[in-house]
Amino acid sequence: MKKRIVSAVMSAVLVAGLLAGCGSKQESWKVTCPWAPSGVAAMVSQKAAEKSTTYSENITLVAEAIKGDAATVNTWVADTKANDTELVFVGEGLFSITSILDPGKMQFDYDNFAYVENLYSSIFVLSADAELNINNLEELEAYAKEAQEISVAVNGSTSSEAFLAASLFGSMGAGDQVKLVAYSSAAEAAQAVAKGETSFAVSHQSQILETQQQGGVTIVCAFDDKPLENGPFAGVEGVGEKGYPYFRNRCFIMAAAGTDADKVAELKKLYDDILADEEVVTWLQDTMLLEVDTMSEDDVKAHIENVKNIVNEYKDIVAG
Repeated sequence: MKKRIVSAVMSAVLVAGLLAGCGSKQESWKVTCPWAPSGVAAMVSQKAAEKSTTYSENITLVAEAIKGDAATVNTWVADTKANDTELVFVGEGLFSITSILDPGKMQFDYDNFAYVENLYSSIFVLSADAELNINNLEELEAYAKEAQEISVAVNGSTSSEAFLAASLFGSMGAGDQVKLVAYSSAAEAAQAVAKGETSFAVSHQSQILETQQQGGVTIVCAFDDKPLENGPFAGVEGVGEKGYPYFRNRCFIMAAAGTDADKVAELKKLYDDILADEEVVTWLQDTMLLEVDTMSEDDVKAHIENVKNIVNEYKDIVAG
């Protein structure tokens, strides 16, 4: 009799476990990065995907990086419905730059998305040919007053880097002297200044680090409101300290508009947990030289408007 009771209890436990398993649906969410497959965003997305199973029993992130642009996001928006297990990255490049300079490329707007989280923030830096011996903003201001031409390497002719360069030198009163030299990748732009192809470059910190360590360039300033706090460039002054315009490069994770609020909240919590992981924080700061910078939707909208204001003010320098 006792054996029968034990057997019955064990059977009930097994059934309950099976029912519970049936109730928790495992989902794979594909995360499309429509930029350079070997770029910063793609690498961070892959890191998040690797960590996703540590922090969720229900969601696995699958990183997919492709060489794309606005057309890629157009297709994503057209093909993705509410509650599809699809995520995509969009940033100020589309919302604030393309939307003003070439709106015909965009068949979507912010309302086509449900905001999840900001994957990271990159604080760009301005580097200078070491032979110029420019080490801070004061010395840069003196140079800008006398220079006949200010050549700056940037990743793409209308990129975030291009507008940061234009806004800095433009606000110094040297907009007419600026010559933006566009390269096909951020890495190429970062190396151009050390090769003597340009006098300056705007780049991710990680992409100029090796050249700086070899003595080919100096790091003049960072595009933020305060000095850099982490990494090998800690202490480099931010342009915002002296009243110059700036913005951080950001990478917004989006679901399709209309996706259930509970699911968006679950995804946000997953990303927040990943971004709070000590290993991820250390990797971002020390290896990628990026900032963990989780944001509210109001923060995102304020960022987009700030960049739009900068684009509208300095687009003549960038677009001619």
